Amino acid sequence: VRCLSHDKNGYVTTWSPVGAAFNTKTHRRLNLLDKNGGLFGVPELNSPAGFQVATKAALRNTERLLEKACSCPPGVETVESFDQLSDGLCKVADLADFVKVAHPDQEFREAAERTCIEIGTVVEKLNTNVELCQSLKKLLDNPEIVAQLDPDTRRVAELFLFDFEISGIHLDDKLRKEAVALHVKLLDLNNEFLAGSHMPNRIARSVIPEHLHLQFASEGSFIQVGGLHADSPDDLVREIAYRIYLYPNADLMECLEELLKCRYKLAKLVGYESYGHRALKGTMAKTPERHILHYLKITITEMAASFIPFCGLCFTHGRYNIEPSLYSPYLSLGACMEGLNNLFSELYGVSLMSEPPSAGEVWSEDVRKLAVVHETEGLLGYIYCDFFVRPDKPHQDCHFTIRGGRWCQETGQYQLPVVVLMLSLPHPTKSAPTLLTPGMMENLFHEMGHAMHSMLGRTRYQHVTGTRCATDFAEVPSILMEYFATDYRVISQFARHYETGQPLPESMVARLCESKKVCGAADTQLQIFYAVLDQIYHSQPQDRSTTDILKEMQQKFYGLPYTTNTAWQLRFSHLIGYGAKYYSYLMSRAVASMVWRQCFAQDPLNRDMGERYRREMLAHGGAKEPMLMVEGNLPCTADMLKESDLLEQSQ
Repeated sequence: VRCLSHDKNGYVTTWSPVGAAFNTKTHRRLNLLDKNGGLFGVPELNSPAGFQVATKAALRNTERLLEKACSCPPGVETVESFDQLSDGLCKVADLADFVKVAHPDQEFREAAERTCIEIGTVVEKLNTNVELCQSLKKLLDNPEIVAQLDPDTRRVAELFLFDFEISGIHLDDKLRKEAVALHVKLLDLNNEFLAGSHMPNRIARSVIPEHLHLQFASEGSFIQVGGLHADSPDDLVREIAYRIYLYPNADLMECLEELLKCRYKLAKLVGYESYGHRALKGTMAKTPERHILHYLKITITEMAASFIPFCGLCFTHGRYNIEPSLYSPYLSLGACMEGLNNLFSELYGVSLMSEPPSAGEVWSEDVRKLAVVHETEGLLGYIYCDFFVRPDKPHQDCHFTIRGGRWCQETGQYQLPVVVLMLSLPHPTKSAPTLLTPGMMENLFHEMGHAMHSMLGRTRYQHVTGTRCATDFAEVPSILMEYFATDYRVISQFARHYETGQPLPESMVARLCESKKVCGAADTQLQIFYAVLDQIYHSQPQDRSTTDILKEMQQKFYGLPYTTNTAWQLRFSHLIGYGAKYYSYLMSRAVASMVWRQCFAQDPLNRDMGERYRREMLAHGGAKEPMLMVEGNLPCTADMLKESDLLEQSQ
């Protein structure tokens, strides 16, 4: 029996340290004698200028490793040199990639963005470095040497060669330089679109009914709208947010059009039919023609036809009474974190332990640091939890790899992975901790699935660590976590009313699950629409605007009509990281469903199944073919995949 007590504010706390850490405000004592150890404990990053210092050090190390990779005899050492080279650049670039969007200090953001561009340019040049590629080909073209490689080393070598091939290594000097120039231009366009997609729109306060002003951020005589407010129970708030947030921006529209043109031009230059064909090579889907959107669309359209005209939010509220505010008192952030801790302990023998960060280690005082500790393996890595809203912070739930795990030959130790989870949750108040809606709780579980993918892997090479795997496999662990988030056997372990300690009634969870089933077809249909739109954007060039394409695809693949004077695609930030691969959510959902049904549906806290799932799927990162990992965990899946191939051929 878990003991409950009331704190000085009067609400219930548990004895769990991780739960308490997230249900109380941070009160860090400022000690002027503490030395600023730099962001994430990187000494150079105690000021924005440190990014240039870190960049120069990484580039010097790159020169040394480049010479080593090109001169060492073909063998394991070649691949290790490549991985060390990649690791040195990634440790700076990945950290900068996070800081440029999340740090509250503009000088830090700008310094990080300069680092991203500088290192990104070097990476593109390395991907078209003929001498470096020849060093790798000498290895892979020698059957005797290849036969002596372990499976992980061979796969990593093949993946590095694949990076060369899609970057145009086979082109002559002039065309290679053109490919590098296009890559560099795309880095700028990607950054511009990503920044613009998160920027709020504004409208004069006088246009909005006065009683709704408090629902939005203020900016002088204007109201700022930085999101869709989809969870609001007020129809008018949702409509205002939708129309203002999605209002077209001409500059951003031009940026997107140019970005898509550049991607197509690059794909054609390096020998692909379209950017979609280039992006899908090496994934589970293989080519745009192979993925299953067409078949899903037919099925889901039929399933959704009976209820799609209704507003999903109003429909479920009316029939199932799942007003989020009824659930939130049972879902304090601390309770949910305790629930995740209990779940990971049951499945993997892993605990989440709160640690106080050092001076300068975090970018905002409300960021929590978690050590992930295994009962026998010890410390597995660190998760930084940037969970709370603040000005200029993107309103998007994300997982960032800051440092990948790998075995370090040079030190004889394992390089521990470091990740950041970024959410946009409300701060605790004087009278209550942060309370989550069911949707927020599900998103927390989803992102923590990514984090544990990074933590539970123990790959030899950082190039394939954790989520550095095929995009359409990377979402499987996170989507699987959504199943745990809606199973009463899991929820009952932690969902307690923050004032009374009473458990969340099973009947309320049942209503929540029923509402998800009712809207499941509509949600899937929406995802299909997004995925199809992404595919069309990245296919052959279209002689019409991205908005015209959106209108047509929405009419064909989604039941709700297009709203005039909106441009949802300008908020589709996944076009950057998931360009031509947004379908990954659908494919990953199918695989996650199989894993849940075959491994956890009968007993979601089964340790044997948890260990098998880690051993067969999570542990390998991208070091093993995705389908082989799925088949290793789900032996009967191979036959199902063959059946789907036969279906495709019969069409």
